[in-house]
Amino acid sequence: MQDNLYKEVDIRANKIKELKEMGINPYAEKFEETHTISQARTLKEGDKVSVAGRITFRRAFGKFMFIQISDIFDKIQVSLSINEIPEDKYKFFKDYVDIGDYVGVTGDMYVTQTGEITVKTYEYKLLSKAVNPLPEKYHGLTDIEARYRQRYLDLISNAESRQVLLGRSKLVSFIRRYLEDNGFIEVETPILQGAVCGASAKPFLTHHNALDKECNLRIAPEVYLKQVVAGGFPRVFEVAKCFRNEGMDASHLQEFTQVEWYASYWNFEDNIKFFSGFIRSIVEHMLGGHTINVNGADFDISQEFKRVNYAETINSVLGFDVLPLQENLEELKARVIATNLFEEDEIAYLKSAGAVIDYVYKRKIRPEIVNPTILYNYPACLVPLARRSDKDERIIEMFQFLINGEELCKAYSELVDPAIQRKTLEDQAKAKASGDEEAMDVDEDFLLAMEHGMPPMSGLGMGIDRLLVMLYAQPSIRDVVLFPIMK
Repeated sequence: MQDNLYKEVDIRANKIKELKEMGINPYAEKFEETHTISQARTLKEGDKVSVAGRITFRRAFGKFMFIQISDIFDKIQVSLSINEIPEDKYKFFKDYVDIGDYVGVTGDMYVTQTGEITVKTYEYKLLSKAVNPLPEKYHGLTDIEARYRQRYLDLISNAESRQVLLGRSKLVSFIRRYLEDNGFIEVETPILQGAVCGASAKPFLTHHNALDKECNLRIAPEVYLKQVVAGGFPRVFEVAKCFRNEGMDASHLQEFTQVEWYASYWNFEDNIKFFSGFIRSIVEHMLGGHTINVNGADFDISQEFKRVNYAETINSVLGFDVLPLQENLEELKARVIATNLFEEDEIAYLKSAGAVIDYVYKRKIRPEIVNPTILYNYPACLVPLARRSDKDERIIEMFQFLINGEELCKAYSELVDPAIQRKTLEDQAKAKASGDEEAMDVDEDFLLAMEHGMPPMSGLGMGIDRLLVMLYAQPSIRDVVLFPIMK
């Protein structure tokens, strides 16, 4: 197999050499299209057309041949015959043009006896020679690692990959339109930042040579988007590339894309209402209905979402109230270990009360949440940037949306009290000094903005990659990213 590949590459390389010796550039400057492939398929018989694409099929019958040219959207059949083009040009095509090459053809539209829409070629132009052949037609690119590394071949070979990755563009476009139609303004915030803040995550660190300054890649756009709101933008959003230097699995990549939005004068209940309409609109737009399939199970999201109180559920699982223990890590660990729900070494290494509570949630609660669910009312230690409840300051006004144990978004009423915010970030800095690699820094620029005044607001972050995995029932987050990082 490999020997045949090398032989094919040599043959193609020799063709390129011969073309150049004949004074023919096998890599053309341009081609004037009159129609895209999709547009050409809508034309009537006899209509003139100039269309271009990559050859993905070819079959010759002596002095007549069919080829197929394609792009990411569509494909069309093209016929070449010595009855329409000079015999020497036909022979040139037969000898020098291969599957994988790009060609432009000019001719008339017609329909074959088998009902196939076809371009009858009167002129053609070789646009670009491929040295390496495409994957074998019927088996395509089946090696998973090769599909990720050579995504361009995956797109050529696999219709499902084309659907998913075109769907990604469709989804992002819809998100932008939906938010803009609801009064949100898109902004851009820095990816290279001077403080680790906005989420609990281990960052990627780097050095800014010109400023001789330690920096990190953005883990979340939150603190900058809040500063934009403080500057007078009532509603803002960003489709943001974020980076977290953590483990990889089917649901996580170190580089991922999320949308975050912030709305002045909202609380988390307003965001629940807005997100509920948002996610239903997405499913209808992308899938044409109200049903989404997650891990093989169908869910009707047109129904009212179930609501589950996070703090009450944690307390029920553990058999004691965790809220008074948020400031006492060692006692919390001891009480959790005493339940015999976990091995001691599972809990002992955790560096904060939030990490302990989150561990219990991920092991005992999240897997049991099957139907579309709003999980709300979280212990305050879990998110230092969220607003404490006026009814119980040990609780934050936060929610997450889950389907079949998969988290899709996180949102809360935002903390805008600078005194409380400084304390929570200083607590984070202490945790980081004690070895918690996911703790945040004290971001003085963010605190200064808050001290100048921020309106009440609520924000939400949603992973676009994870949503695509759900929408297209993909096995891994890598399947919805064009070029996932590889070892």
